Amino acid sequence: MAKFKMELPNEIIKDISDIYNNTDIIFGKMTEAGAKVVYQNIQQNVPSNFADSEIMNCLKITRTYRTPSDGGINNKVGFYGYFTNHNGVKTPAPLVAGVFEYGSSKFTKKPFLRRSFKKSQIEAVMLEAQRKYSKGLLDE
Repeated sequence: MAKFKMELPNEIIKDISDIYNNTDIIFGKMTEAGAKVVYQNIQQNVPSNFADSEIMNCLKITRTYRTPSDGGINNKVGFYGYFTNHNGVKTPAPLVAGVFEYGSSKFTKKPFLRRSFKKSQIEAVMLEAQRKYSKGLLDE
């Protein structure tokens, strides 16, 4: 019976081990970089009456977290909390952002969130972060 035995060089084994040990950090930095791009796009695409409002203080990026259902690594970008509107009333920021995005019976929609997710731009930044944090080991 024929037999084949091969040993990998120690450098390759060390590189694979480093990638395995730092997977969460690498993927976390990748999603964080993509979230920052979306955050900047949202700031550029907001309607003019949003830009000078206190609601922009409610736009946030969450910390990197792992989802319990599938083990994915994520960051969220969205409007969180309350802000004081021009009438002095505390208003939930997600509600106002949703009305602008999807409209209501009294307000025509002015979408700005969906336009902020540009897949090619996000992927390019995430691949750059991958190259940076994997020290070039995960290049194509």
